Amino acid sequence: MTRKILFGSLALAPFALIAHYVFHVSETTTFVLAALALMPLAWLIGEATEHAAEHTGPGIGGFLNATFGNAPELIIALLAVNEGLTEVVRGSLTGSVVSNVLLVLGASLAVGGRGLLDRFSSFLSFGLVLVATALFLVPSVAGWDGDPDTHSLAVASAVISVVLLVVYVAVTWFSLRRHRALHVASDEEIEGWSLGRSLGALTVATIATALVAEILVGSLEAFAEKAGLTDFFVAAVIVAIVGNAAEHGGAVIVAFRGKIALAGEIALSSAAQVAVFLIPAVALLSWFIEPLSLSFRPVEIAALGGSVVFAGAVLHRGHSSRARGALLLAGYAVVVVAFYLAGDR
Repeated sequence: MTRKILFGSLALAPFALIAHYVFHVSETTTFVLAALALMPLAWLIGEATEHAAEHTGPGIGGFLNATFGNAPELIIALLAVNEGLTEVVRGSLTGSVVSNVLLVLGASLAVGGRGLLDRFSSFLSFGLVLVATALFLVPSVAGWDGDPDTHSLAVASAVISVVLLVVYVAVTWFSLRRHRALHVASDEEIEGWSLGRSLGALTVATIATALVAEILVGSLEAFAEKAGLTDFFVAAVIVAIVGNAAEHGGAVIVAFRGKIALAGEIALSSAAQVAVFLIPAVALLSWFIEPLSLSFRPVEIAALGGSVVFAGAVLHRGHSSRARGALLLAGYAVVVVAFYLAGDR
């Protein structure tokens, strides 16, 4: 029954698009419709990833989910660059990393309970985020006492982005080879979706998610103004959560079904991919629109590094539990309060 309801609710996506583009409903209504439409789309991405993982193993399955799930964030970021909302772009990207490490992973462990994570893969993702954070300090520190959007900082950010992309390609190649070697396909016939159908569903769901997320973000500023929130908070918390709807739903659903390793891969692969692939990709692609500097605020750098160190300490043995999930969620609550108190730059 639940699956039928979720499949039926996928119709919310075209309904939200029609309501916005054809009937021009209010921005508040648009926000609510788009938010509701993202939930079944997130479920579909999680469902397709789980079926794909039956053919590829949890590591590659998590990589696929991270790749498809982060596509809307790339689109959202470039649209914001085009509108000159540089603080919104930077806030949404750092908020995305932090929400994956603390919120998505924490919710997954809280729902899934006891289990084992791939300790090597988890700490590889933590390491990638820390490397990215250290490199982000170069343009960030220079922008703390001056204009964070100067051309020289954008040039430095482009160089750093190239370095991070090289690191991403090398680590991804190693990681996928490792997961392929670890994964042993079952001799039994795999029930459920074929790999082709799973990838097709992931593609369609990602495109729909991008379209719905676009209209939701377009209505966020009006929503935030009525709620009395700053642009930075909206970007670092609300936009980040909206952009990560796929990872939220996908990780929690597979964790609820007892697949803790896959849930961990989804959350942490996504965090690492945002840090060493998505952020550099946005910085480089922005040169076709308006050069973007990766000059993050002190509270953003502290949140990036602190979330990884905290999550690493909680999960240092590679064991999951509801208590550990609750600790990660509490850590995210602290970050949200810090983002709220930070205000705009």
